[in-house]
Amino acid sequence: MSFLSLEELKELVEQPQGLCISMYMPTVQMGSDTQQNSVRFKNLIRQAEAQLEQYGSHPADPTQFFAPALDLDNDEFWQHQSAGLALFVAEGFFRYYCVPIEMIELVVVSDRFHLKPLIPLLSGDDRFYILTLGQRDVRLLEGNRYGMTREIEIEGLPKGMDEALKRDETAKDEQRRQGGGAGRAALQAGSYHGQGGERENIKEDLLQYFLVVDKALHNFFRNRRSPLVLAGVSYLLPIYQEANTYNFIVEEGIQHNTKERTAQELHAEAWAIVEPQFEAGKHNALDYYHESIAAGKGSDNLNEVIQGAFYGRVDQLFVPVGMQKWGHFDPEAMELEIHNDAQPGDEDLLNAAAIQTIFHGGTVYAVEPQEMPNEVSIAAVFRY
Repeated sequence: MSFLSLEELKELVEQPQGLCISMYMPTVQMGSDTQQNSVRFKNLIRQAEAQLEQYGSHPADPTQFFAPALDLDNDEFWQHQSAGLALFVAEGFFRYYCVPIEMIELVVVSDRFHLKPLIPLLSGDDRFYILTLGQRDVRLLEGNRYGMTREIEIEGLPKGMDEALKRDETAKDEQRRQGGGAGRAALQAGSYHGQGGERENIKEDLLQYFLVVDKALHNFFRNRRSPLVLAGVSYLLPIYQEANTYNFIVEEGIQHNTKERTAQELHAEAWAIVEPQFEAGKHNALDYYHESIAAGKGSDNLNEVIQGAFYGRVDQLFVPVGMQKWGHFDPEAMELEIHNDAQPGDEDLLNAAAIQTIFHGGTVYAVEPQEMPNEVSIAAVFRY
């Protein structure tokens, strides 16, 4: 299992009953060194068992409790890894994710799962989309800095121009017999040949096709702000831009036949286009945070930020990767307890703030500790 969606994240937050084990480890992806994965994995299980001993209500049969995870430990599994592995075990519950982030080795035992190491995959601060355009095919792909994450199925998105314009094979055959197919064939070859009206008719057909595509995508892109990169042969891109109504389309596109590119190649080309935009966005977010602090609309106080996150007030949140703040927050009583070391029933409060911010539509920047504003442990911009 390799893709973690927002829906899966919610399941990890809402499902657990009783003790929850979260385990993270870096993984070797190929070669004889993949044997290290099994050794590291067994050490993680031993660490988790040792931590469970600290709880009075630890599982009666730890072997049975960890059985779904232990079943993964075979050569076939370890030969098909990404940069990191995340595993979540609770009574009657097990999930694992091969993720494109090199994880720090970590075991957390609590009454809920520890999810902050996965925030970079879900925070949205580096999410982008690729729309591949062809006369016979159109696809919407989602990616982030680590790779392409999924192809998105859109209801009503046409499979090609013929479907969009409600054409059928009989009509096309008749057009060919009458000699009306020369312009279409030339266009498929990648250039506009023909005279005057013939050329304009082809462009108008493409424009109508792309208007149907844009309409199908409208609901999906409503309230989104992530960059959209167009990919296709060069003459198609400016025509789609005429039909487009999404405000965050990227002017520069990938200009070639996308069927000749792998997902990895498409990602590399798209990331080269959008990465400067994301870096600028992060710097702008930091500037906005400092402005918000001065205006009384931001905070680096853990209690204020935790409360704001649970009640949907946080618009932007900065949290440091690899750092935890242990304690417990009761949203009903609005009471926060902070402990120097993890105690039974504690959770990582930075993790809780990040998860709640994402659930309420905010943006989370999971950054290195030295990149935190003023090197604090948490920083937020409030909506109100």
